[in-house]
Amino acid sequence: VALIDVDAKVLKDRAGEYNYYTGETPAVYGDVRNALADKNVDAISIATPNHWHSLAAIWGVQAGKDVYVEKPLSHNIYEGRQLADLYKKSDRIVQHGTQSRSDANWLRDIKLIHDGFLGKIHMAKGHTYKTGNRHSLGTTPEEAAPAHLNWDMWQGPAARRAYKKNYVPYNWHWFWEYGNGETGNQGVHQMDIAVWGMNKGLPSKVYSSGGRYHWDDEAETPNTQATTFTYEDGTMMIFEIRNYGSYMEAGANTTGNEFWGDKGYYVQGKGFFTMNHEAIPLPTDAITPATDGNWGNFVNACKSRKKSDIFGDAEEGHISSAHCHLANASYRVGRSLEIDVKAERFINDAEANAILTRDYAEGFEVKQA
Repeated sequence: VALIDVDAKVLKDRAGEYNYYTGETPAVYGDVRNALADKNVDAISIATPNHWHSLAAIWGVQAGKDVYVEKPLSHNIYEGRQLADLYKKSDRIVQHGTQSRSDANWLRDIKLIHDGFLGKIHMAKGHTYKTGNRHSLGTTPEEAAPAHLNWDMWQGPAARRAYKKNYVPYNWHWFWEYGNGETGNQGVHQMDIAVWGMNKGLPSKVYSSGGRYHWDDEAETPNTQATTFTYEDGTMMIFEIRNYGSYMEAGANTTGNEFWGDKGYYVQGKGFFTMNHEAIPLPTDAITPATDGNWGNFVNACKSRKKSDIFGDAEEGHISSAHCHLANASYRVGRSLEIDVKAERFINDAEANAILTRDYAEGFEVKQA
């Protein structure tokens, strides 16, 4: 029905591509608010830089649209909570773009873990060792934004900065004003699986350390980061990201998850094992559920109007994304932090709590739900 982009050149190219393949011409908008006013639009899919995710989704729900929002659900904990609360009060469908929630094998295996197949789970681990287009960014000067890019709209809720080529179209991930580093980029996928399997809500303590090693550039986020979460019942999760080198050369997974219980452990892609490293076959009554994939499941939920049909809703997306934000806050302040789980704030730490929200640009505020 419509395409939206703050870059007029990208918008024109994508509309032309869509017309070439379908013979149809979508409406085009440079401002999401104009698209949300279009009565032909029933739902929106948000694939923007992270700092726009929650606000665009909130505007969508307020306009009566269903929303698919890519990961992470939020750029900070405050706005994620506002979106999750608005979703719960509304009749709109909001699905978070962590596609593993729609994967049949994960649906089967996480259910087995929740049902006690490995006994009591005491630890989970998630890891992301992505290299690919992760590299030294060098340094780019401040300059005028290209005429086809609405730089003010691109920044949206963020503090105003001069344009740099390192921000657009991809490397914004590595600057705190717009992105959440690798922990909130690829990492949120594995974080979501770990959080899903642990099923504990938010942790009561977090410690994260690391650095941007070997690369001398202007990026702000770490290329190596290790985080430990501790939950109120004493169980724990370990999460690690690395962009400088991986285990791929040794034949290991570059992304993955593991779970440990008192009866055995689980390794993504390899299955369940006893503590003696002997494979545990799946139970004969284990069901691999039907799934239409993340997009099909979203459309099905939009049609059924049942929130129970959502595979990873806004509340679940908020909890997983919040883990990423807690990790990054600990990394940025350089110390272990204790968390008031109910308030979703750090205990007696004003510096760290300031990272859990932001001063929103005028006209782009995220207000209390």
